[in-house]
Amino acid sequence: MTSPIEDTLFQKLSALAPGKSVSPEDVAKALDAEGWRRLLPQVRATAVGLARAGKLVITRHGKPADPDSFKGVYRLRLPAPGDSE
Repeated sequence: MTSPIEDTLFQKLSALAPGKSVSPEDVAKALDAEGWRRLLPQVRATAVGLARAGKLVITRHGKPADPDSFKGVYRLRLPAPGDSE
């Protein structure tokens, strides 16, 4: 069973061209346009779990980031063939 955050995240990513990314803010705003800021920690936690499972890539400055140690501004995209595990 998936969460609403996971469903929204993959829905947004599937609408993009391959290799394109989405911001966590966009995912949170799609779920709650007015209270999106309070959802950001949950979006991050969901993204980290999906990245650990290999279903998602967290990027910083356009490059894959370690889901266990990234900090700062990040984006989310689907895995690409050249991504290292």
